[in-house]
Amino acid sequence: MQAQILKHLISETPRVLVVDGSRLVRKLIADVLKRQLPQVQVLSCASIAEAQAVLEQGDVDLVTTSLALPDGDGLALARLVRQQAGRRYVPVIVVSGDAQEHLEQRRFSDDVTDYFDKALGHEALAAFITGYVQPQTIAGARVLYIEDSRVVAEATKRMLERQQLKVLHVLTAEEAFALLTADSLGTSAERIDLVLTDVTLKGELNGRDVVERVRVDFGYSKRELPVLVMTGDTNAYNQATLLQAGANDLVIKPIEERLLITKVLFQLRLSRLAVPAAIL
Repeated sequence: MQAQILKHLISETPRVLVVDGSRLVRKLIADVLKRQLPQVQVLSCASIAEAQAVLEQGDVDLVTTSLALPDGDGLALARLVRQQAGRRYVPVIVVSGDAQEHLEQRRFSDDVTDYFDKALGHEALAAFITGYVQPQTIAGARVLYIEDSRVVAEATKRMLERQQLKVLHVLTAEEAFALLTADSLGTSAERIDLVLTDVTLKGELNGRDVVERVRVDFGYSKRELPVLVMTGDTNAYNQATLLQAGANDLVIKPIEERLLITKVLFQLRLSRLAVPAAIL
């Protein structure tokens, strides 16, 4: 079965707006984009004012921005992009050295699609951008999926299996721990590559417990075993506690297939990269 293609950028010659006060950073990001998309048109801007002038000239397909800009911040730029795009889907990616701190403290607005931490390195940045240009599947990667609703689980499994991922679905955290124990002892036939869990589960344990057990009891780092948590809780504090407990990222409900797949495939690719040197 061929993986379903999920294109974020429909155009074969996409216009990508790169906004950063540093000329070096803009060049590095542009080089990454051009390596992934030879036909890309990179629109490089140093400020919100320059970006606004570009946006007034026509649509863009993807935006990357620094958090700190000479005349404002990346969140203000994200709002500007949303106003210009209307209902059209335009990913807005924050590329920053302190993005993780902002994420954990839930400082990002709904106008930001995703974030990238510069400390992950050049190759991770390339993998990240590729995920928004054209998610590349990792056929056969094994996802341990914890969800107590069979209806929700079936729909989400189909999304993942369309990307040729192997999905091992369990209903409770306890079942998941049994499988993780076998995996850590080397008695499982196949290793688990990523854990995807709902935050609310039947029984005494929930998604946060899953994250904490994976990080503390099993001792897996974020690179060794990525954990994504699905949540419909909009409370910023509750979301922050999941990330601080060791979740790699959150998937906000209701689930949007394109973003779920992007996040899953990015974490799988990142886990396969060598430990990076910090960029910039």
